[in-house]
Amino acid sequence: MALPQIEGYVVVEKIGAGSYATVYKAYKKSGPRAVVAIKCVEKGKLSSTTIENLLTEISLLKKLKHPNIVEMKDFFWDDKYIHIVMDYCAGGDLSNLIRQKRRLPEKTCRRFLQQLASALQYIRSQNVSHMDLKPQNLLLASRTSPVLKMADFGFAQTLKSSDHSSSLRGSPLYMAPEILLSKSYDAKVDLWSVGVILYECLFGKAPYSSASLDQLLEKIKAHAPIEMPSSGYQVSAICQDLLTRLLQHDPAVRIDFPDFFAHPFLDLQHAPDEKSLEKATKLATEAVQADQEQNHLRAIQLYEQALLFLKPLYDAETDESKKSALQVTMNQYRRRMCELKTLTCGSSVSTAALRSSDSNFEELVRLSISTPSLHNALELGVVAEQYECERSYSVALEKYQSCLAILIEHLPREVKGSRRQHLLHLQVKKWLKRAEVAKAMMELPEDEEFSLDSKGKITKLFFVALKILLIIIVIIFNADNCWMQ
Repeated sequence: MALPQIEGYVVVEKIGAGSYATVYKAYKKSGPRAVVAIKCVEKGKLSSTTIENLLTEISLLKKLKHPNIVEMKDFFWDDKYIHIVMDYCAGGDLSNLIRQKRRLPEKTCRRFLQQLASALQYIRSQNVSHMDLKPQNLLLASRTSPVLKMADFGFAQTLKSSDHSSSLRGSPLYMAPEILLSKSYDAKVDLWSVGVILYECLFGKAPYSSASLDQLLEKIKAHAPIEMPSSGYQVSAICQDLLTRLLQHDPAVRIDFPDFFAHPFLDLQHAPDEKSLEKATKLATEAVQADQEQNHLRAIQLYEQALLFLKPLYDAETDESKKSALQVTMNQYRRRMCELKTLTCGSSVSTAALRSSDSNFEELVRLSISTPSLHNALELGVVAEQYECERSYSVALEKYQSCLAILIEHLPREVKGSRRQHLLHLQVKKWLKRAEVAKAMMELPEDEEFSLDSKGKITKLFFVALKILLIIIVIIFNADNCWMQ
């Protein structure tokens, strides 16, 4: 079939088709020849419902501007078609990637979920609910850069957190139970869909995969338990926690948006974006200052915080020169952190000063004596801190993960509002952060061994070199602000 002639564009190939629209890859005949996707909607096939969906999609895409949402660049029409010009996403959709890979590593799932959550956080700020979140509507910007973009807002609605609706919208396999059963729902339906997407990414299929709609409805009506495959799958406790809280049939029990966006598995605070380098540079500058003032504990904390911003940035970077510059910077921070930890752990300063053993922790230990499994998990966390202090990061991470698996399992059982629940929640947050630091240190690019001089002191040359390095890094990245594109 011949490709259509669209005024002002050269159509290259057909990349998708639906019941009333076809999508083509094209580029503009004049000006910058950026590749675009053009959705061609045949007017003669439009029903009143599809017209409404199309108008919704156009109006929303006109106002929604976010790095993880497909951007509408233009729209126009002729006698037969309405044309919507959008970002071209060369990586296809998430559904294709899952089919190719069968299942995705948890690290990849987390990165995609961070981006989906970032887009979702943005549309919630606009009081918009997508209503049709599924892997087919999540596009990948390119084959080499794992940047996910939310697409297809045809079923979207403007819903505030307190608003309810009753119209049937979305795809049944990803549709929240309350839409299918009670026909009354609110914006939290998107969170169920996110849970189904995460489950499918991790395990290769949706939790209620069925041969027919009737079978699917039967499973949902029966509140069939959603089981995590055990054989051949390794999913962290914190990932399982989020997945379980997303896939709650009762929307009142399901995790809410603020808790979802704050969940440590997502760690949106450190998700790589255009401000990550700026935040890391500021922290590193403060670390150098604290280091020069002999405030070693503060310097260690600041170097760690800088690394937590730089490591995701390094993982997401595709430009080799920028990646190399980031590697040099991270290695400098790691070296100095290791030197300072050696100095501090070996000095008269108590090792506990590097740990989370404070009055709250001691109180939590006392309150947990009556629960042996909880008490043992807290002791295991202290052991993890000691290994981290000794720079045995792989062992530390293993211990942190083991203790956190037990603590996270205990949290829902605690008396709501109790002192022990509050202290346990604080400790889980602290150790999740420590686990992230240990993991980041393990995953940093290989560095050559370095030695510490007999007095364990850093020279002025190091400070000068590090400050120069910070300036170079900022210059390299500012030369191209579109590093994620």
